[in-house]
Amino acid sequence: MADEILMRVIAHIRSPYPEKFGIPRQSGIVEAAQAQIVFLPEYRDAEALRGIEGFSHLWLLWQFSANRKTGFQPTVRPPRLGGNRRMGVFATRSPYRPSPIGLSAVRLLGLEHSSENGTVLRISGADLMDGTPILDIKPYLPYADCIPEAVGGFASEKPDAALRVLMPESTSGTLPEGIRAALTDVLAQDPRPRYQHDPDRIYSLRFAGYEVRFTVEDDLLTVRSIELENLL
Repeated sequence: MADEILMRVIAHIRSPYPEKFGIPRQSGIVEAAQAQIVFLPEYRDAEALRGIEGFSHLWLLWQFSANRKTGFQPTVRPPRLGGNRRMGVFATRSPYRPSPIGLSAVRLLGLEHSSENGTVLRISGADLMDGTPILDIKPYLPYADCIPEAVGGFASEKPDAALRVLMPESTSGTLPEGIRAALTDVLAQDPRPRYQHDPDRIYSLRFAGYEVRFTVEDDLLTVRSIELENLL
């Protein structure tokens, strides 16, 4: 059709989020969580990345590949409004869009080189599920992309941590420090659906190769167990 265009996947992300549950609702909220961008073989030419080290942040354009919902809906229920108020889809960043394209600003930590994957970008602050297809990468330009007088509508303020996190040493003693810090930030944002408030319910979240079980009562999240996932 004339109204459709071809989008090429250039890379995939390797992130600590194997499923949608627990992914931060915006990029940059969990800076401690690191990820990698691995290019497809035909785009592993190091020349394509010449000069990228000079930028501290990047824009990622990507596909909502886990979104199976089809058909156009003019309104959605943003989590920022508690999931019970409708807004126009084009006034939100909902994944349920006519073209399932996401946009994220991430920090570039550095480049790594390997014989298996070529040049890999190390980033932090991503809000992408592991394996998400990357459609394009562009440098973040502070003079053009940062607009101090911009107005953010119903999402004008960065959300504070919604929960206090209690992670006993008995449950997290074997976690690497970097993963512990990132996991704490993820949990503090309250990954639960907005309509769930059962203090007796045990939630399960997968993160960076671990399965984390926790409960929430009022504003306190308590980690009950952390186990290394069996990947076999």
